[in-house]
Formats: sequence, structure tokens, C-alpha cells
Amino acid sequence: MDGSGPSADEAERGNNGLMRDELSDQLSDELRDALDYIAITRLQATYGDVITRQAWNELEALFVPDAPITLDLRTGTPIELVGAAALGSMVATAIERFEYFQFALLNSVVDVVDNGDPSDPEGRTATGRLYMWELRQNVADGKWSNAYGLYRDHYVRHEGRWAIGSRSYSSLARNSAAAIDRDYEVFPVPPA
Repeated sequence: MDGSGPSADEAERGNNGLMRDELSDQLSDELRDALDYIAITRLQATYGDVITRQAWNELEALFVPDAPITLDLRTGTPIELVGAAALGSMVATAIERFEYFQFALLNSVVDVVDNGDPSDPEGRTATGRLYMWELRQNVADGKWSNAYGLYRDHYVRHEGRWAIGSRSYSSLARNSAAAIDRDYEVFPVPPA
């Protein structure tokens, strides 16, 4: 060798000084995080689709069995539910008064947490915030209304897929009869 090229050790290292195996592990972790992020945002979008279509029987696949669900509608004591079936029943009853109902996702943030054991993909968890908007029209008077809210979720790997392990919802704003001198009742974003 004439000394003009990189040494064998230098050639084995990438531009950032990592060995190929280290770089491969780093990329593998980043790819895994990206794939998990995509799977969780798909889960969030599927939830919105299921709620809009009122396909209550499809909710079960999105939650772990017996998932605790807290709904703070800002009307008094938060509602405590257990499992997707209870949530579906409650939402179905709540939206009967609307002839049009759509659940829209405004924004979401997902943070994947690795348990440090690559041989245990079921051990990975994630947290997320999902900001939503309900577009709706009353059956009784044809009036249009909107509601905005925040879901704080804990996601877990369950039976080889991501699922909602627990959920906490808080209303953020809505137009209603209680908002006499303004268009919307507005509520503070709850602390994390």
C-alpha cells in the first residue's frame, strides 16, 4: 500500500467514526423506531376512521383488553371506563344526537421507549398525544357544532402489534349553549 488511501481500520469506520457494526446497530435502532412510529400513527388514524364510521366492533382490535380509559369532558367528574367495548358503547350513545359526525386528527406526537432488549419487541412501549376535532350536525335543529380535545395515550406491543394500553381524554374547546357570550367554551390544556 502506498499510504495514500485509508488504513484498514479507517476503511472499516464510517464518516462519523463508528465501526460498521456500530453503524448498522444504530441504523437498525433508528429504523425500528421509525417503523414503530408509523405503526402507532396508523393506529391513531385507524381509531379516527373507526369512530367516524361508527364501526364499534372494530375498536376491540385497537386496545388491549381491559385498557383503562378516562374521559374528562369538563362537565364534572371524569368518566372512567374499562376496555374498548365500554368506550364504543359510551361514544355511540353520545353521538346519537348528530346526523353528521366526523372525527378528525389535527396533530399527534409519539415517543417510542425501548426497553433495551432487542430480543423482546413486545417490551417496547410508547406514549403519545393526539389532538382531535369533532365536526358534527345536530339531528334536532340542524345546527353545526365543533369540539376539540386531547388524547394522552400509552401504547404497548400486544400480540405482535401496537395497541392502546391506556387512554386519557380531555376536552379542550367546544361551542355550546354554555358559551353564552362567546363562540366556544375553552378549557386549559391539562398538565402532563
